[in-house]
Amino acid sequence: MPPCFDGGFLFYFPSLDGRGEGRVDYQMKEDGVTLIELIVVVSVIGILVVALGFTFQGWMGKYKVENQIKQIYSDLMNARASAMQRNREFFADFPTTTSYRIREDTDENYRSDLVAGDTILQTYPKTVENAVTWAGGTIIFDTKGIVQPSLTPLGATLCVVTTNDPDYNCIVISQTRINMGKLTNIGGACNATNCVAK
Repeated sequence: MPPCFDGGFLFYFPSLDGRGEGRVDYQMKEDGVTLIELIVVVSVIGILVVALGFTFQGWMGKYKVENQIKQIYSDLMNARASAMQRNREFFADFPTTTSYRIREDTDENYRSDLVAGDTILQTYPKTVENAVTWAGGTIIFDTKGIVQPSLTPLGATLCVVTTNDPDYNCIVISQTRINMGKLTNIGGACNATNCVAK
């Protein structure tokens, strides 16, 4: 019997028992996608988009806080290195909760004089997105690399309080070290005992 073609696929293959060729005829489905199938696929995609959207927002919040802390840390370490390299004091302060600046003691009077002689470095003041908690006054970097917050000479802690639970959200500043860390108690005090250095 000759093969007939009625719009489907016709396949010939050798038979398994060795008596000749076998034949398989696959008919094409002509009715496409049903409305139910389309609704199910769109619903699954919608659920995935909503779930991933919330995860992405939380991740972005954590990333922004960590990035902000790392940027402040990097700028403080650069100011400290510049003070030792140029043999001149540098100062860092937070005029508002969302900005900070670093100045060079260009008049070499060993005082933080914003108006009379100290030079604010070119890329400052910098603005940050999340509010910074800082009670240490002006941070002084001397020519030997010693760090002294003016209001708390033995050290202070800088914090960014947020509910996103980032890996880094505080910086502990002591006379000889500057360390990034994580607050153990978000609602607690912004101090070295609440900020665990990492």
